[in-house]
Amino acid sequence: MENRRERIGRWVLVVVMHLAVIAVWQLWITLGEVEAYIMPTPLATFATLFEDYNWWSNTLVTAASVFGGFWLAVVVGVLLALLFSWSKWLNDAFMPVIVSLNMIPKVALGPIFIVWFSYGIGPNIIIAFSICFLPILITTARGLNEVEPELIDLVRALKASRWQVFTKIQLPGALPYIFSGMKVAVVLAVAGAIVGEFIASEKGLGYLMLQVQVTLDTAAMFMAVLLITFVGVVLYALVLMLELLLVVRDARVE
Repeated sequence: MENRRERIGRWVLVVVMHLAVIAVWQLWITLGEVEAYIMPTPLATFATLFEDYNWWSNTLVTAASVFGGFWLAVVVGVLLALLFSWSKWLNDAFMPVIVSLNMIPKVALGPIFIVWFSYGIGPNIIIAFSICFLPILITTARGLNEVEPELIDLVRALKASRWQVFTKIQLPGALPYIFSGMKVAVVLAVAGAIVGEFIASEKGLGYLMLQVQVTLDTAAMFMAVLLITFVGVVLYALVLMLELLLVVRDARVE
């Protein structure tokens, strides 16, 4: 019962702190007499939701780019980390190349992606993937290598296959590392998707921000930022829920 009260208390604190930030924002604009084109009030920002900006469709486009790039990075990152854990040669040969390629500024690759893939969600997903892929790969590889070698030798002596070793021993032990990388990757996936929409998109919240910037519609720009943040928060919450189901539950069972 006490744990439930603590969880409720934490959620109440989260809500109160967010409302406090909005209240401070409103007071700062009102008392400081800040011009609307510089910083809109929260009320003016939320009022743009009822104007013709196609918020719903643009938010869905951005969400598709963020979620697509993120989950693609999770799948590819975990699979590559698994291959690298199976073969030291593959790890030594390809990991430095992957790290070097990730040092390339993704903004510089935007025009190339336009040439290769044209405009649309596809290039945005690829840019989001390219930005958030490395943390998942590195943390997963670290987690897979942290498993005690004696335990792996034991199950192999019992004629376990590589896949069984991975699913029964390595993956459960690496889950905390994987989720740590996924949490970092959420932030990077959002940034990558917006970079893609700035460069190679005709839809989405990032593209909308560029359009309203011309008319100095700061309220709409702030609303777009809030919706982008909301997409990231939803994805982060999904990762936390998966972590709670797969990691915390297993720890309680043990």
